[in-house]
Amino acid sequence: MSATGPLAPRFWASPLRYIKWAARERPAYFWSVVIGSAGPVMLITVPPYRRWRGYEVPSPVPMTYPIPTTPRKQLTGYDDDTEDSI
Repeated sequence: MSATGPLAPRFWASPLRYIKWAARERPAYFWSVVIGSAGPVMLITVPPYRRWRGYEVPSPVPMTYPIPTTPRKQLTGYDDDTEDSI
């Protein structure tokens, strides 16, 4: 045993023993690896599961107001001609 505490088991020599040790001695590192590895797994498994359950992707929300195709009306009587009053 070293002066700093018990020696950590080597991962490649005994992975299950190392995982148990890491969960007990270094829980922040252990759980960050567990949660971080769940992301890529969910990236692969969630879309097929959603399709299997019948979820349909909604149409995208419009980002602009649609421009009308009809000709625009000319406004009159609203004092739009401001260049003459200067």
